[in-house]
Parts: sequence; structure tokens; C-alpha cells
Amino acid sequence: MDNSMDNLLDTYLFETNSLLDQTDEILINAEKNGNFTQDDVNEIFRSMHTIKGSSAMLEFNSLMTIAHHIEDLFYYIRENGTDGLDADQKSELFNLMFKSTDMLRDEIQKVENNEPLTDNIEGITEEINNFLAKISGGAGKDAKSGSSASKGDPSSPSSEPAQNADSGLPGPVQASPFAVRVFFDAGCGMENLRAYMLQHFLQENGLEGGCYPEHVDSDPDTAGLIVKDGFYLLFSTRKDADKAAELISQSANISSYEVLETAEWKKEAPAQEKSAAASAQSAQAAGKTEQSDHPYAPSHPAPAKKAAGSASGTAKQNLINVSLSKLNNLMALVGEIVITESMLVSSPDLKNLKLDNFMKSARQLRKLTDDLQDISMSLRMVSVSSVFQRMNRIVRDMKKDLNKDVRLTVIGEDTEVDKSIVDNISDPIMHIVRNSMDHGIEDTAEERIAAGKDPQGEIILSAEHTGNEIILSVSDDGRGMDPNAILAKAEKHGLLTKPKEEYSQKEILSLLMLPGFSTNTTVTEYSGRGVGLDVVKRNVEALGGTVIITSEKGKGSSTTLKLPLTLSIVDGMELSVGESIFTIPVSNIRQTFQASEKDITFDTENHEMIRCLDHYYPLVRIAELFGIQGHAASIEEGLLMWVEASDLSYCIFIDELIGEQQVVVKPVPAYLGRFGIKDSGISGCTILGDGNISIILDVANVYQAFQRTL
Repeated sequence: MDNSMDNLLDTYLFETNSLLDQTDEILINAEKNGNFTQDDVNEIFRSMHTIKGSSAMLEFNSLMTIAHHIEDLFYYIRENGTDGLDADQKSELFNLMFKSTDMLRDEIQKVENNEPLTDNIEGITEEINNFLAKISGGAGKDAKSGSSASKGDPSSPSSEPAQNADSGLPGPVQASPFAVRVFFDAGCGMENLRAYMLQHFLQENGLEGGCYPEHVDSDPDTAGLIVKDGFYLLFSTRKDADKAAELISQSANISSYEVLETAEWKKEAPAQEKSAAASAQSAQAAGKTEQSDHPYAPSHPAPAKKAAGSASGTAKQNLINVSLSKLNNLMALVGEIVITESMLVSSPDLKNLKLDNFMKSARQLRKLTDDLQDISMSLRMVSVSSVFQRMNRIVRDMKKDLNKDVRLTVIGEDTEVDKSIVDNISDPIMHIVRNSMDHGIEDTAEERIAAGKDPQGEIILSAEHTGNEIILSVSDDGRGMDPNAILAKAEKHGLLTKPKEEYSQKEILSLLMLPGFSTNTTVTEYSGRGVGLDVVKRNVEALGGTVIITSEKGKGSSTTLKLPLTLSIVDGMELSVGESIFTIPVSNIRQTFQASEKDITFDTENHEMIRCLDHYYPLVRIAELFGIQGHAASIEEGLLMWVEASDLSYCIFIDELIGEQQVVVKPVPAYLGRFGIKDSGISGCTILGDGNISIILDVANVYQAFQRTL
């Protein structure tokens, strides 16, 4: 594919996925209310109409066909309403729609993965047709004729270019009172699909009508007819034809157009109607350009641009779609600017020089750099609503499969976070919601009533900002977790590293995130295979975040994800150990303090513990971990930094603090992965103002790496 087709495909995928998400949300809300509103029906009809048209343009036939059949179904519902459907038929309609949108999503995923689309989709289309026949009493084919007016029957006589001897116009055009004849730019290609999209554009603006040639979306042979004789849009009133002409003038790839009043209509039209039409035609004739020798050549060329002060010219689109790769490139460039600006200001050549004007300009440069960084980062910020909305569908399906009455409450769905993080939190959130549905919520309403709870269970999905972090939480009011059962299962699988009576509540719950751990005794569609929270922990930690699980038996459970707002530029604290400089994200730091040797004690395994705020925490010596020479010899000579990550809380021994600054995170080169760099507690690196490299420490892995050295 060339660049233009790549851009077209990206736009198609974005639009189609957005429409499917929107359709799912409508279906879920409608199912909760027990019926569709008129707005719901219209919105689904329009969405399927759009998916059908754009899929046809890109020749994704399976998607086009499924969307076309759903469109036919909802055309009937739009015209006849749902009052005639009983409860069973409505339930069948909802199930059929969810099944259909799932099929559309599967096909979209194949497009995204560059896989061949499904050849045989007769199963789902037959289900839709059968249901339409059932609710329409066998009149499904007639009922959809209005929505498919642009297609017609390929075998019908009207599809042939029959000409009227008197007017020289095709028969279907002659039978219509008014028509707008359109010619597309020479050599633009796919004229039939451009014609279909043009008609779809007019329908979206409330202009319903026929067209000639018909079935342009499914018959590529009509492209030749359109190139030769033009594309006719048929209307019953002059007002609609004129409005269509105005909209067509704003469309792309239009060479010219003209409004036609057919001969048959002129014979029957009232005198006053003919007079008004004649006036309009004479006004239009005044603006015609020189006609070509072709008897039906277009006479009304599309204007290249609107006047600057025209009303339609001021209606500009305020939003645009931007490729994620372009935003990634922008962020990389801004990162390089931040590094270069720091290197410039910190240049050793400037030491001991009094440069007032330079420093003033440097401060202004820093301000502009910060503003540029804030704007570029904000471009990548998107709300988590797209992820949260998908959980509605998970809960809906599991309610039916597990026969549980549960409601999902969403809080803070407008909270914004970096696009790369949103793309990677969907699976972790899905696993947690599934665990809450399967493990957390009680199996029956009677069990909940006996425990003094509402018969309907509740899962709360929330998001909020706290400083430079986003907090995502999934909590339920179910049965909670049994610490004894968790310990027993961990002991059975040999996962305990110390006597079980020494485990705290927090440590017991953290066992749930070990690979292969599951408290389910039977394998179901949703759990019991040992895959779940370990995936959550791995994915979240890969994003630089942490996972915290809390639970109270009989009351419920909560899983909290703490994630950075962005992955590329973070607030870091620079510190030194010997001659080495390290960076730790500020979000992981609780406190920095001085201590003495008398504050050190030892645990049962002879590991060092340090006293902080009347509590004792494990002590990690960075110099010992990385074999650094020339470091502070005693506790009194250095500093202690209390850090936290996930369920870990410990102190690290350093020489001194250098200062806080925003750093650009650079990933560790891939070829170093073979040496287990990440397992040693290194998550990346950054370039300092003097050009040196600072290692960014992964607080979650530093402790584990230090324990392995003991």
C-alpha cells in the first residue's frame, strides 16, 4: 500500500472502531432500559450505514455485508418501532446485535493484523434475515426497500441504461421530478464508490432519494456509466435538489454538476411551480460556463473555494485525526530539545562566566521548552472512557453466563492519560473485572441477602489523578478473599518463601500475583487456568506502575493500579553513589533522611533493617548491588531514601542528592536484554545536561535484585 492508502486505512480503522464502541454503549444502555429509543435506532442505523459505505470503498466485503444486513434490520425498526416486539423478541434482538458487532470486531481485527477476511458469513447474515422476517411477518424484503433505494435489484430492467426518446435521459431519471447530475474529476478512480459515498453524505444531511445508476456500491461496472454519462441523484422537490446541489458544491473530487427538471414533470407541474422552476433555472443559467460538444456535458462547475466571508465557509472543522506515529516522532523530538537545552545551559564552558543576557535568554528558553513539552504531551492524552466502556460488555456477558445480578458503576471515565498507557491497560482491567465477577461476587442473590447485602452485586470502576500518577481501581462488594485459602494454595504449590505464620495480610494478597496461582477449583471460561493477576502485574510494571490488592473477607475486594501519566518524560530525582549517577522517579520516593549505625538492626535471616518513623524497613545498598567503588563508607556519611513500589517498601543507601529535574526516558538497547539488565533493577537511562548518562532505577526490581546478591 502507498502512503495515501495507509492513511485511508488508518482513518477507516479509527472510525469503524469508534462506531462499534459507540454501538456497544447504545446496546448496553438500551438493554438496561429494556427497549431502544428512537435516537438509539437512528444512531445504530447511521453507524451501520457508515461502516457499510467505508467498507465497500475499501472492498472489505464481509464487513460491508454484515453492516448492510444490520442496516436493513434497523431500517425496518426505524419505520415500525419496537412496540410490536415481545420480551423474547427484544432479548433475541439484543443478543443478535451483540453477536453481530462481535463478528464485525473480529473482521476489523483481521484487517488490523493483515489477515484474510472471513469468506463465509452466511451464518450471521441468515440469522439477521430470519429475525427480520420473523418480526416483519415475512415482509422484510419490502421493508428494507427504502434504505436500499440506492441499490435496486441488479436484475431489474431499471438497472439497464434505458433512454427516453424525448428527453435523452435514462428511464429512472425521467420518472423523477428533479435530478442532480454529477461528474467526478477525470481519472479519480472508483467512481461508483465515490458516487455511493456522495449519496451517503446527502442522506446524512437529511436528503433521501434515489439514484442512477443503481446498486453503485456493489456493482463496479457502474463506474464506466458514471464516467460516460454522470451520476444522477433523484429528488421529488426542487427544494431538495437545490439543497443537494449546494452540498455537492462543497464536496471533493467533483468536476461539475447541474440541476435537472425532467420533461414529464414539466408537463404535469402546476403553472406556479413551473414559473418558480423557470426563474431558478434562468438564475442558474446565468452562472453556467461554456458547454462542451457533449450533449449532456456538465454545465455547473463546482467552485474551487468558498468566499472567505460566506456562511458555509466559516463552518470549519475544529478537530482532526493525527497518526500516532507522528505524535511519537513529535515526543521524541521534544525529548531531544529538552536534552539539548539542558546541555546548553549546563555547558562546562560557561562556568565562572558572568553572562546576564545569556542567563536571561536561557530562562526564557527553559520556559518555552517547558510549554512545548506540556503541549506535546497533552496531544497524546486521551480519556480512559474507551477502556471503561468495554468493561460494560464484559460484565453484561458474564452476567448472562454466570447468572449473576451485577451492576457496573463507572467513576472518572473522563480522566486523561497517555495514549500508550491507555492502549496497554485494557487487558489488565479486563482480568480484574473478570476476577471480580467470577471470584468476588457471590453466586446467588440468596447468599448476598443472608450476608445482609443488596441482592444485586456492584463492581465500581474508577479513575482519578493524583499528582503525576493516575489511579485506576476496580472494587466489588462481594465475598472478599480468604487469606487462609490463599496461604494453603500457595503452600501446596511450594510458593512460600518463609513460614506461613510470618506472612502479613498484604504479603498474602500479593501471592495472588504469582504466575500460575489460582484459587478456583474448577476451570471455567473465565478463570481457573492460572492466568490472570500475574499478567496484570507484568503489564502494569512494564508501564512503570504498581498493583495493590486489598480485601476484607465478607465485605469485598479492591485492586488498585498506580500508573504514570506518561512514559516518555518523567520527574526524576538524581542521586550519586560513588562517581555513578542514578535517577529514581519522584513518584516512588516517600522520604529522604539521615540515620546512624544504631538505627540498623537485623531480621531473622540476618538482613539489614533500618528504622524510619518508628517502623523498620529493609536496607538496600546500591554500591553493593552494582559493585561501585569510592562510595560513602558509613551510614552517617550518606543518605537514606525511603521508596515504595507496588507492595514493596524499603530504604536505599546513597551518597548524596543532586536534584530534581524532568528527564527523558530512553529505553535500554535491545541487545543488552540478553544480560538481564532489567532483572538487575535498571528500567532505562537518560542523558544529563553535561552529556553523561544516568541510569534510571526500577524500584520494584532493585529490591529483588539486591536480595539475590545476599
